[in-house]
Amino acid sequence: MGRAHAGKAWLHMNIEIANRLVNLRKSNNLSQEALAEKLGISRQAVSKWERAEASPDTDNLILLARLYNISLDELLRTEDEIPRPEEDGTEPEHVQDSCDEGGSGDENEEYVRVGFQGIHVKNKNEEVHVGWDGIHVDDRKKGENVHIDKKGVYVNGEKYDKDWFSHHAHFPMFLVITIAYLIIGCIWNAWHPGWLLFLLIPIWHSLVEAIEKKNAYCFAYPVLATLIFLVLGTFWFAWHPGWVVFLTIPLYYSIVSYIHTIRKHREAQNENNWSEGMNDSPLENSERPGDSDEK
Repeated sequence: MGRAHAGKAWLHMNIEIANRLVNLRKSNNLSQEALAEKLGISRQAVSKWERAEASPDTDNLILLARLYNISLDELLRTEDEIPRPEEDGTEPEHVQDSCDEGGSGDENEEYVRVGFQGIHVKNKNEEVHVGWDGIHVDDRKKGENVHIDKKGVYVNGEKYDKDWFSHHAHFPMFLVITIAYLIIGCIWNAWHPGWLLFLLIPIWHSLVEAIEKKNAYCFAYPVLATLIFLVLGTFWFAWHPGWVVFLTIPLYYSIVSYIHTIRKHREAQNENNWSEGMNDSPLENSERPGDSDEK
């Protein structure tokens, strides 16, 4: 009975948050399409949130709170707590797991938790989370916060990295390298190996593009490997075993591919992490929040 009661309360919490998401969106005069565009997701994902079929991941929760100018606590608060069974002194297994990962909910609680999801440190005034979804720092005393994730770098709600990269992407690297090459050649007569400097141009631009697009495939790692090989051979005559550096090229792309696969798997898991357990919901045959917008 205790487990069944707790499960119903958890279902009610999902529906309550879904209703809040609908009301917040409408109070800000946003359609599902407009909200999806602002978050960079599909309208179907927004619809699933508002019907309590799925939940926003950590990044989207932060963006929603920032968009609606409310805190995460206000966005996710519920009226009813999950009741605990009174038959014995133990908690339901899934309630214990929730407490282990997210804490008891007491704002004054201090703890340090280390697990597969990352490291979570909390005290009275500060909260820090470092995990797969990024780095999140919240200083409640000063009212300041920093969020670094796949969406970008946000400091107190303002995005910083986009302007930085768009500006530095046009940095005149070719001009700087050419001037440096002429200076080295004219003063030290080092026309060779000074020409190696020109290999820094594609490395620089590909690095900026890779960081801006958050895609390591864009980085010209083969050019970097070539530069390392030429430097080893030219300055230290280590042509052998310097050639071994070329063997790291397939290794680099294998690691990048593996990381991309993990990220896609986690995004898909976050998209459907609330859908489990909803199949037996009595709301399936009734109208749910957000249905009116689809019609």
